[in-house]
Amino acid sequence: MILNVDDEQRESLFSYGTLQSEVVQLATFGRTLAGRLDALVGFRLVMIEIQDQDFVAASGTAHHRNLLFTGNTSDVVEGSLLSLTKQELDLADSYEPSGYERIQVQLRSGSIAWVYINRDSR
Repeated sequence: MILNVDDEQRESLFSYGTLQSEVVQLATFGRTLAGRLDALVGFRLVMIEIQDQDFVAASGTAHHRNLLFTGNTSDVVEGSLLSLTKQELDLADSYEPSGYERIQVQLRSGSIAWVYINRDSR
């Protein structure tokens, strides 16, 4: 039996940055990901400087968005809830720069999703 992407178990990933880009998705996963708009409440965006030079070279910039937990319901980060396979989630882990980790969050829609955050901002 041959399985395709639609037959595999799905994971949810909330992207507020470069993984929303079709170019990045094609380079990372070999396809564009299905997704829908959603938001993360209680966080705000901050810009940080990435020290991972391989990531800087791949992304084209050393400054990237990062999440900062505030707990304040008026702080909202808009982004995309992406649907991907477990293998693609592993590829996303490899794509993220050093210093980032994947955590689970609940989005405004009620969906539970993975999101990447810099360890130093937790």
